[in-house]
Amino acid sequence: MKLLHALTGCAIALLGSLLLAQTNSAAATGNGDPVKGKQIFEKRCSGCHSMEQDREGREGPRLHGVFGGRSGEVPGFPYSDALKNAHILWDEKSLDQWLTDPDTLVPGNNMGFHVAQHDERRDLIRFLRQISADAVQIKPTAITRNG
Repeated sequence: MKLLHALTGCAIALLGSLLLAQTNSAAATGNGDPVKGKQIFEKRCSGCHSMEQDREGREGPRLHGVFGGRSGEVPGFPYSDALKNAHILWDEKSLDQWLTDPDTLVPGNNMGFHVAQHDERRDLIRFLRQISADAVQIKPTAITRNG
């Protein structure tokens, strides 16, 4: 009986350790918080970037729909040759690299800004992903009857 209790205790401890490790791993890689990401965008990015599709005159390109898009493709924005020719698909990994150190990802770019904190980058990327998904509009197809 004591052996059964000891084995059960070990199994519970092992399960607890596995769950804790999984939680810590999820926290380290997590999905980010789009609400915090929006706050970071408004505080640190909106001086140069806009989310509106047609807003011009900013130092950086609009970021409406950036997640899932390619580098250097916002019409009318004067990108550096380096960024235009990089052809980067903006996803979690590339945006994290870009926000960590733009010059390492694309030497010769014109962005003189980075986000040092991993949690802030994760939240900002989640916000950009969400706002980009919201930007995709599916137009319903009209159904007509021939009759």
